[in-house]
Amino acid sequence: MISTKALSGVYNFHSTDSALIQMFPLRSHDTCAVRPQSRRASGYRCESTSNVLTIAAKANCFNCITVKWSPVVQPLADKRAVLLIVDGMADRPLIDHDYKTPLEFANTPNMDRLAKGGLVGQLDPISPGIRAGSDVASLALLGYDPAKYYTGRGALEALGAGIELRPGDVAFRCNFATVDDDFRVEDRRAGRIRKGTSKLAKVVDAIKIDSVPGIRTIFKATVDHRAVLVLRGEKLSRMVSDVDPKEEGAKIAISRALDGSEEAKRTSAAINEFVKRSHEALREHPLNQERANDGERAANIVLTRGAGTIPNLPSFKSMFDLRGCCISGTPMVQGIAMAAGMEVMDVKGATGGIKTDYEAKAKAVIEGSKDKNFVLVHVKAPDIAGHDGDFKGKVRTLEEVDTLVGHIIDEVDIGLNYVALTADHATPVGYGAHTGDPVPVIIGGPDVPASRVLKLSEASAARGNLGRIRGLDLMPIITDLVGRSRLYGS
Repeated sequence: MISTKALSGVYNFHSTDSALIQMFPLRSHDTCAVRPQSRRASGYRCESTSNVLTIAAKANCFNCITVKWSPVVQPLADKRAVLLIVDGMADRPLIDHDYKTPLEFANTPNMDRLAKGGLVGQLDPISPGIRAGSDVASLALLGYDPAKYYTGRGALEALGAGIELRPGDVAFRCNFATVDDDFRVEDRRAGRIRKGTSKLAKVVDAIKIDSVPGIRTIFKATVDHRAVLVLRGEKLSRMVSDVDPKEEGAKIAISRALDGSEEAKRTSAAINEFVKRSHEALREHPLNQERANDGERAANIVLTRGAGTIPNLPSFKSMFDLRGCCISGTPMVQGIAMAAGMEVMDVKGATGGIKTDYEAKAKAVIEGSKDKNFVLVHVKAPDIAGHDGDFKGKVRTLEEVDTLVGHIIDEVDIGLNYVALTADHATPVGYGAHTGDPVPVIIGGPDVPASRVLKLSEASAARGNLGRIRGLDLMPIITDLVGRSRLYGS
């Protein structure tokens, strides 16, 4: 075994065989009892009378284990956890790429070493075969049963966009889109417009609803082609259908009341007028004239979907006895975190788009873990590439995410704390939409058994040592590992 010490005080232990190794005491009067274990044990145990890093590190699971000395022995209840949700990470094998998925094709050494030394398995965000939206999947991954707590995505998006919702408000997620003169959808995302949407949002926000008295509109652009709309007034309902047909070539839908109530009828009438007026306001907008001259799609209408009201979530702290913070550029994820009482960190460069600042997110993880013992990190980019059917783009984004994983492993001290990685759903590039496939899940930390998986993939996850779990199972497992779970029974 070779040991080297960097100037930063970080020790790198490298073993040339498959023997299990143990950390060493910090001071000369510490005592380290290194004794062999059975093959089923996770490693050697280090016992010390004072400042010792107590982690059983598995040399056969990490080619090079980076360890930081801890000034004190960390009690179980002081351990921390990082949950990284890689949006749309999972995929299906493609014949054009040697029957490999983007995850198999990508060079992901950090995900691989996390998988090799930790628990690896499959996760069904909701249940097998269910095509989960990111909203319900993210709720489940954070331990909130969507069947009990889900009240529509629109409200989560609005909260994350910084709109203070009131009881009775109904919020919608929206897209700037492109339609022809017959209101047939040519592009649901207006060419994934990224610039100038705040200018478009300004004229849309000024729209007045005349056909339904007593309703005020609040409109705000968020990330790229996305936006949120809030209807505020009396007698409103989220039980209305979407205007977005969710496919190109189809005419926009007419919003209808889903339950026949007067409130739903008022709401659907207001939405139909809003969508019509958005087209009137946007079709001749100077920005769209510029886009047309440049050969780009005009963002000439707003399509609504996902009506929602403010959810009533119990606090994350009360659920799991964890102080949580959230690092994400995606309003929906930020909205869930806010509704759960978690701190949402403002990270410059975290865009929630295809290009985001991974180094800034890594620094935010370090900062957040100083006074929080649970850090939620969300990355959107692989999902965007999946929806665009871009295999190479998805490979590239996964490799970029891998650099973030490396920073997290090295900086949060996985010798003492836990890092979990999973996806909220699969977005296969061959389909360009969510599917009901299970997704890989990894949990690495000081005392978890090693899977010995060499390469993280959808296939290797099926052969892992964690088995197949549901999204709702993840937080109880993490909570138990960090010593915060409650005894069931007596």
